[in-house]
Amino acid sequence: MESSLEAKTAVVTGASSGIGLAIAQSLVASGMNVVLGARSTEKLDRVARGLGRRATAVTTDVRSEDGTAALVRTAVDLHGGIDVLIANAGVYIGGEFAGGDLPGFLDLIDTNVGGVIRTVYAALAYMVPAGTGDIVITSSIAGHQAVYWEPVYTASKHALQALTHALRRQLVGTGVRIGAVAPGVVLNDLWKDAGEAAVMAGAAAGTGLRSEDVADAVLYMLTRPRHVTIRDLVLLPTNQEL
Repeated sequence: MESSLEAKTAVVTGASSGIGLAIAQSLVASGMNVVLGARSTEKLDRVARGLGRRATAVTTDVRSEDGTAALVRTAVDLHGGIDVLIANAGVYIGGEFAGGDLPGFLDLIDTNVGGVIRTVYAALAYMVPAGTGDIVITSSIAGHQAVYWEPVYTASKHALQALTHALRRQLVGTGVRIGAVAPGVVLNDLWKDAGEAAVMAGAAAGTGLRSEDVADAVLYMLTRPRHVTIRDLVLLPTNQEL
């Protein structure tokens, strides 16, 4: 039996585009109140308006402890608690490590790993006392194997897998579930500008996923009965050679 998400409250980071936007749309369609976090105020406000009265935009930089705490606190203040956290905000840098952009690499680690740590920490301050909650971290196939053309990104996603597995064990008995969704190539603006035609063509060819495919996987994770935890859900394009 599926668990209903109706009238529950979610926080989604990286919600202004791509996977985060698709997840936010899916959660609102499931009847949830959603508090959206992202760095771009203009894009985030536009998304919130499109989602309607159930959505609230909070400009958030996940590299800030105060910012992530305020994001989660907004959900609690508006809706009385937080039932779901989608820790999705992230950036991407690929290419050669030697001679590469060292400040950019370090910022990637602070965003992809530090941002998740800050946001999850803020959410658990409410979820653990409540005795319930769901956390889904956006990982990657790069968290399950070393991808040589993106070494720092791969390192960040391996860190998220370790965090997910260790926290799951610490949270046993609290009523809080945590898991990671790990997609392969997703045709969205994290990687490149992909218009609708390119996304559909890639999906048809089995060489890329849509953001909506990842959102469907997350919805599956969230709606399992409370005695079931999906710790890792890996989804790949059928024809991705990785």
